[in-house]
Amino acid sequence: MGIAELLGLRPPGEAPAAGALYGAIVDQAREPRFFSSLGVPDTLDGRFETLALHIFLVLRRLKSDPSGAAMGLSRAVLEAFVSDMDRSLREMGAADLGVARRVRAMTQALYGRIKAYETALDETGDAALASALRRNLYGTLETVRPSDMAAVARYVRRQHGALAAQPLSALLAARIEFVPLSDVEP
Repeated sequence: MGIAELLGLRPPGEAPAAGALYGAIVDQAREPRFFSSLGVPDTLDGRFETLALHIFLVLRRLKSDPSGAAMGLSRAVLEAFVSDMDRSLREMGAADLGVARRVRAMTQALYGRIKAYETALDETGDAALASALRRNLYGTLETVRPSDMAAVARYVRRQHGALAAQPLSALLAARIEFVPLSDVEP
């Protein structure tokens, strides 16, 4: 272990790579078709849920690295998420005293989503994944079109496979390819 690791410092380039990777995650999570074609609510909650889903997918890919080389990048992506939530809340006018509490709640919610999606994706078939998507991505809706949920489940499975096929070196360099939503739309 080097001195930088002992002091908790990031290796050179890790923070910029995490920022760029997080930016790509945000861009994909904001893809308008989630909201216009796939029935995800175009609300703060809906946008948080699409972001959480994509963070999960990328972190799962990084976690699959047997060498552990991506562990620092995973932490840095999570730190970018926390910083983004803090900044967003402040821009929306949240009081300074409440920001830390709300960011902590959002981070806990993200971890809950990660656990739910992790478990669901490990299951055979789409029943567990559909259930996790219903509770989270579509959780604020009374009714969801089955075709929307099926399309998002297909997207998650295809995205998971596409990320698994991408070389770790590309992800470490903040180069990521997302599956186009047009491939799974109903």
